[in-house]
Amino acid sequence: MSAGDLETVDAHLARVLGAVHPLAPVEVPLAEADGRVLAVDVRSRLDIPLFDNSAMDGYAVRHADVAAASADHPVTLRVVAEVAAGSADDPAIGPGEAVHIMTGAPLPSTADAVVPVEHTDAGHSAVAVTMAPRPGAHVRRSGEDLHAGDAVLASGVRLTAMRVSALAAAGHALATVHPAPRVGVVSTGSELVAPGHPLARGLIPESNSLLLAGLVREAGGEVVHVTSVPDDESVLDDELARCLDARLDLIVLSGGVSVGAHDVVKATLAQLRTVGFHTIAMQPGKPQAFGMLHRDAETPIPVFGLPGNPVATAVSFEAFVRPALLRLQGAADVHRPRITAVATEGWRVPRAKLQFMPVAVVAAADGRPRVRPATRGGSGSHLVGGLAAADGYAIVPAEVDEVRAGDPVTVMLVT
Repeated sequence: MSAGDLETVDAHLARVLGAVHPLAPVEVPLAEADGRVLAVDVRSRLDIPLFDNSAMDGYAVRHADVAAASADHPVTLRVVAEVAAGSADDPAIGPGEAVHIMTGAPLPSTADAVVPVEHTDAGHSAVAVTMAPRPGAHVRRSGEDLHAGDAVLASGVRLTAMRVSALAAAGHALATVHPAPRVGVVSTGSELVAPGHPLARGLIPESNSLLLAGLVREAGGEVVHVTSVPDDESVLDDELARCLDARLDLIVLSGGVSVGAHDVVKATLAQLRTVGFHTIAMQPGKPQAFGMLHRDAETPIPVFGLPGNPVATAVSFEAFVRPALLRLQGAADVHRPRITAVATEGWRVPRAKLQFMPVAVVAAADGRPRVRPATRGGSGSHLVGGLAAADGYAIVPAEVDEVRAGDPVTVMLVT
């Protein structure tokens, strides 16, 4: 096949993203919202802070009374009340008076500053102020962070612990989010046996189901069904039926999508005429399958067929499946972060293919990111051991035939 017969990575990704749409939003309690993608813009229902309050344990005062206080000439005030956090009290403060106040407590209406306890003698009925505060010192003003009606978060952002906390502070108890996609993972290959089982000649440990299930979870998906099957069309048919019965949102298969005599995924899915098989100008990961399975006439389910060699599986997931999972979640950005780094050593690049080279980030004294190939074997699709050392993939354009030491490279970070 000539280079002209191959599709680009961008074209295949556009095909995928054009067919995948965000899942219908659901409303969940904030305690269940962490990690989900926000489906609507959110505005604050409250002023933050809600009321003027003290930023310190100390004494609420009228600034004019203590403007001249110093260690040599302390100012003594009569303590007329105490206000703790959570109190609704609003004691009046007259000339020469103070109120003992705790951090977070509402500032008395007649006070305009707080003196920290360490700038006093910590008196009870009377207090000596030994350092003059600034006007408005140690007062958190109502609305100085956000006013009611101000924007808090935009749709499409993933809710982190800090973002969930901000929603709570803004007066929300629920969040409208896209649910986690329910995903099925099926690894195919008669040569595969469960990790740790005895290996006869021709057999290898099955690792792709673990790889894909882990990548799905890292991308925010929920792994509902995961298994490994031999190269047997009837067995794969049964497994796909189970996936459809499980009401999944996405199915990802590994292995059996190329031109081999026992490529069971291609033999099984090609009959449906709703899944396309494509040759992509990338290395590793040239053979790809994508299309739809149907639980019923109204419910198409995206299905991916990825190559079975583990590095090709991992690269294909990053290039196509992960963006689809993020699109299902309504994420505003479906791409991994990318940086420009310097190659510490060179490597060869396959002709006319976009190369994804697993690389490790190397610490540098000058702060410039540097990378080296994660394994001595380069980007070979079978070199699964090297994935353990990879922090990302150097993405080398198809028109480049060699990366030399010192060359800048674009790196997609995955850790």
